[in-house]
Amino acid sequence: MQYLSELARCNLCEWRCGANRLEGERGVCRAGMPHIAYTMLSKTLSSYSVTMLGCSFRCIYCNAYRISQYPDANWFYRGYMEPDVLADEAMSRMMPDTDKISFTGGEPTIHLPYIEEVVREIREHNPDIGVGIATNGFCTPKTLRRVIDISESISFEIKAHDNDVHQMLTGAPSGPVLRNARSLVRKGRESIRVFRTVVIPGITEHQITKIASFIADLDPDIPYRLIGFRPNFILYYHPGPGRDLMSDLTEQCKDIGLTDVAWSGYYPSEISASGGEAEIAAQYLRRAGCHKDPRLCGDCELVDRCPACLLEPWG
Repeated sequence: MQYLSELARCNLCEWRCGANRLEGERGVCRAGMPHIAYTMLSKTLSSYSVTMLGCSFRCIYCNAYRISQYPDANWFYRGYMEPDVLADEAMSRMMPDTDKISFTGGEPTIHLPYIEEVVREIREHNPDIGVGIATNGFCTPKTLRRVIDISESISFEIKAHDNDVHQMLTGAPSGPVLRNARSLVRKGRESIRVFRTVVIPGITEHQITKIASFIADLDPDIPYRLIGFRPNFILYYHPGPGRDLMSDLTEQCKDIGLTDVAWSGYYPSEISASGGEAEIAAQYLRRAGCHKDPRLCGDCELVDRCPACLLEPWG
């Protein structure tokens, strides 16, 4: 399996940890072999979708934390599939109007050599098949170039603009994400499907206009999507955004100069949250057991046994 040789010293994401994933070493992503959670046919996106396990972030609001925090979440999924087996499965289940295979997660770019091999197998039979990737943007510049090379559709999420807020939310700095957003616009503009941000009242709501200004400076015609936060994971008891907040933020983004802004998802009753954005996130983290301040998962001695992994928040 030559295509997995990079995993013997993995430097695909910006943590650049050099873990030998083939021999059981683990970085922040906790990933070893490229494991698959599940696959599905998305008629809406005309795509065969592959959800990969593991993530380079440890987002405290993740609505797929059993996937992103695998294997620590102790859930069981499909596991490893040989690239040719997955390629054959995808091709056999694609409908006549299915024009691409999409990879999401978790974070798919931590498994990029595997994805490249799957794409190679499929394109040997169907050179015209498209590739979609949804990413958190926390990859190295080299990895990003490879993502651009194989993708026709990239969904790029910017969790927060300010570094302190981003670190409290994800455990990682925002700098590499913003750097990669700039590079993506310069080198792969035609591949951008959307930039997107989850709106969390009191935590990211004041980040939205900063991100909108950042995007507008790059290209005001880039589609920007605001996603309403659903209470989940460590933020299980944090309020979601109301319809008024989502609508107001959308209009503010348009006033800044973005031409294509839309939102989806809201909470029936809007509850205001007060306090500093990073501090609100920090309060939840402290209650969950995180002792790092400022939070930086790649520099934490407890990365192998993170206490801030609340698997049953309702308990």
